[in-house]
Amino acid sequence: MIEVKDLYFTYPTGVEALKGITLTIDDGEFLAIMGQNGAGKTTLVKHFNGLLKPTKGEVVVDGVSTREVSVAQLARKVGFVFQNPDHQLFCETVEEEVAFALRNFGFEENAIKKRVDWALNLLDITQYRQTSPFMLSGGERKRVALASVLAWDPQVGILDEPTIGQDHQQKEKLRQFIVQLNAQKKTVIVVTHDVEFVAECNPRVVLMTEGKIVAEGLAEEILTNQKLVAQASIVPPQITQIFLGLPDLGLPTNVIDVHEARRILLDILEGAS
Repeated sequence: MIEVKDLYFTYPTGVEALKGITLTIDDGEFLAIMGQNGAGKTTLVKHFNGLLKPTKGEVVVDGVSTREVSVAQLARKVGFVFQNPDHQLFCETVEEEVAFALRNFGFEENAIKKRVDWALNLLDITQYRQTSPFMLSGGERKRVALASVLAWDPQVGILDEPTIGQDHQQKEKLRQFIVQLNAQKKTVIVVTHDVEFVAECNPRVVLMTEGKIVAEGLAEEILTNQKLVAQASIVPPQITQIFLGLPDLGLPTNVIDVHEARRILLDILEGAS
């Protein structure tokens, strides 16, 4: 779905944000891009829908170079939810916000109503239908922005820090929805610092630092590698820290999921009884 070929990007200020990124993202893949602040994560994903154009190198989306098409042309295929929802909200009501892109893309009114109702219900914001987005909390505005993108059903969804301001219940709903999207062969790309969320999902992880990719692999491989997480200034999931601290007990050190940890401990208890 997305090919990044030796990508370099330098901002007008002279800051070189990306330094030779090469990456392939398959159709229907779930990918998490992680790393410390300033690693280049958001700069990278802004190339996937043409918001930024390469200084050097190439980005190809579904066979087409982003240099050859506009952001508007890419938007129908690639939906982007910004880290700060205020950067993309502007309508007077939540309903109008979620319906805006659908009307822009030429959906019929009957289809628009169904898609809006579906998205509002999915993100648990139906009660705010006639409310101004700017009257909502930061977490609620984040869900409005997410609904406004998911409503038009893009083939690729880019979610920049989607769990910020969300409680555990909302994070679990988001995780379940990503699982559903993957089942529908949608490509989901998440930029996040939330190691616990990534641990629950166990996607392929791309780890970045100083504008470069330093590691790729499944979350259980990346987040349990103490050298890598230290290099990227990431703290391993809490359950991983516990298992890493108990090597003398013969416990595995690549555990990132609470449910897997429970199964392992129950097996040990059953074996001892």
